[in-house]
Amino acid sequence: MSRSPETPLLDTVRVPADLRRLEPSQLRQFADELRAETIDAVSVTGGHLGAGLGVVELTVALHYVFDTPADRLIWDVGHQAYPHKILTGRRDRIRTLRQGGGLSGFTRRSESEYDPFGAAHSSTSISAGLGMAVGRDLDGRNNHVIAVIGDGAMSAGMAYEAMNNAGAMHSRLIVILNDNDMSIAPPTGAMSAYLARLVSGYAYRGIREAAKQLARRLPKFLYDRAKRAEEFARGFVTGGTLFEELGFYYVGPIDGHNLDHLLPVLKNVRDQDIGPVLIHVVTQKGKGYAPAEASADKYHGVSTFDVVTGAQAKPKANAPSYTRVFAESLVKAAQADEKVVAVTAAMPSGTGLDLFGKAFPTRTFDVGIAEQHAVTFAAGLATEGYKPFCAIYSTFLQRGYDQVVHDVALQNLPVRFAIDRAGLVGADGATHAGSFDVAYLGCLPNMTIMAAADEAELVHMVATAAAHDAGPIALRYPRGEGVGVEMPEKGEILPIGKGRIVREGSRVAILSLGTRLGDALKAAEELAAHGLPATVADARFAKPLDTELVDRLARDHEVLITVEEGSVGGFGSYVLQHLSESGALDKGLKVRAMVLPDVYQDHDKPERMYAEAGLDAKGIVRKVMDVLGRDGALPKSMSA
Repeated sequence: MSRSPETPLLDTVRVPADLRRLEPSQLRQFADELRAETIDAVSVTGGHLGAGLGVVELTVALHYVFDTPADRLIWDVGHQAYPHKILTGRRDRIRTLRQGGGLSGFTRRSESEYDPFGAAHSSTSISAGLGMAVGRDLDGRNNHVIAVIGDGAMSAGMAYEAMNNAGAMHSRLIVILNDNDMSIAPPTGAMSAYLARLVSGYAYRGIREAAKQLARRLPKFLYDRAKRAEEFARGFVTGGTLFEELGFYYVGPIDGHNLDHLLPVLKNVRDQDIGPVLIHVVTQKGKGYAPAEASADKYHGVSTFDVVTGAQAKPKANAPSYTRVFAESLVKAAQADEKVVAVTAAMPSGTGLDLFGKAFPTRTFDVGIAEQHAVTFAAGLATEGYKPFCAIYSTFLQRGYDQVVHDVALQNLPVRFAIDRAGLVGADGATHAGSFDVAYLGCLPNMTIMAAADEAELVHMVATAAAHDAGPIALRYPRGEGVGVEMPEKGEILPIGKGRIVREGSRVAILSLGTRLGDALKAAEELAAHGLPATVADARFAKPLDTELVDRLARDHEVLITVEEGSVGGFGSYVLQHLSESGALDKGLKVRAMVLPDVYQDHDKPERMYAEAGLDAKGIVRKVMDVLGRDGALPKSMSA
């Protein structure tokens, strides 16, 4: 590829086919330019930085050695895929990451043919890769399938289920374990690289197979001993015994930042049919950017920042975040009750339990990326008289649903589910939206569900959950800061299943669950100004439903609107079910349930997403006008 001496290598590469025209000696410079471009892009958009910086060389090596997109390259979780996006025809849009209408922060099939599998939840890559490998074999094709999975994601049982299946099937699958935190087996420089090349090469495999053939001619007891001795020797020098037991051919550990080590190993594995193989690559999160390397979290997730100093732009908060309010309230509950304990699935800072852990280290349990285990572990704690708060994002609690049903709700165990990121989450998009928890929890007998309208209500709900021993209880709250209400000195225990009236009217009733209450009040102000006095109520509980409150609103108003930050099948459905059974619908009551649309909404700023969903004040007013036959027209004051 011809270029002027001044042209950066990165400017000559639009897709991996261009990369493969470079000489191996040019790849170091190319990787450095790719790292600089990644840092500059994320400084503009914010997002996941440290993980991507840690796999720059690995990204370059994989696209250089393998024939992507014909060879399938799957990035587990996907938050390390920004360099991959730059390298696969998306550099011109990389500064739209996580912005409305821009690139996703994760891999996405609809975005590029180089993203064969969409991912944002962890530990799915090996299962998906095995499915692709088997599909390839059934079709008689010969392409490669490579799954890159981080060491943290290997804490999930799903990864081992997939590896166990892959080892038994003997399909040709390459798994790259990106070891950037646990350091399962640290590399030992040149000797480690030499061993990796040796065990991945033809010569070693030939000798090994010859030895196996010879050993098979020995009496069985001697053959078994020889086989165990060989496996022990390889495991001793490489650390791969566990993976070998699962049926994978283990190679590593190797330095994931040294292209001279990566390239020959990847080529060896590419050129041989050795069934499922695991390459253990050791990398450093945040590699090559000093502020990230020095940071405790290696700049895992960042806001926009100054490239020179690394200083992140932190908008001044008008109110504490819901996550912090939850954490501080839980600390107070634990100070008053030594039976309160906290469980998280690899998200201590995201759920605020890092604060709890500092106060009560022996009562805080991070179980890794293992939501199923987290739920049942909490259930076990509950059987022993403890009061476990299982703090998991709404979108991640989906992964432990069978355990919620079978191990908690069915046994009526008092596990407290603190559901963070309820509702729409903005830049992380559909993969992380907390759209479904009210629907998927509300259908379960014994379950109690609360939703905080503001940060003060969240304080009360933590206290209520701590005091609730009658069965499982969930409290849901959104991402981001509160609304700025006056905070209570201590949490009050709320009466279970009772809502509250926050504004009285006479013609329209708006019954809100969760933080849409603020928009409901704004809508009521506008409706009153146009001769439609509105009552606004905060349901507080989705289950048990406050049927007395619902009956009163239905009896005293012409229109009843329910509003929630969740999917169809949730709170509004429970209200409609009750009104149907009570006969209120037969008396001319006009009822509408406002929910999130039945689509996966793309990432954008949360306020824009709620406006698009029709769940802002304008949307509520528009719905009332439509019900009353006013052609859905907005009052002039809201139409701008």
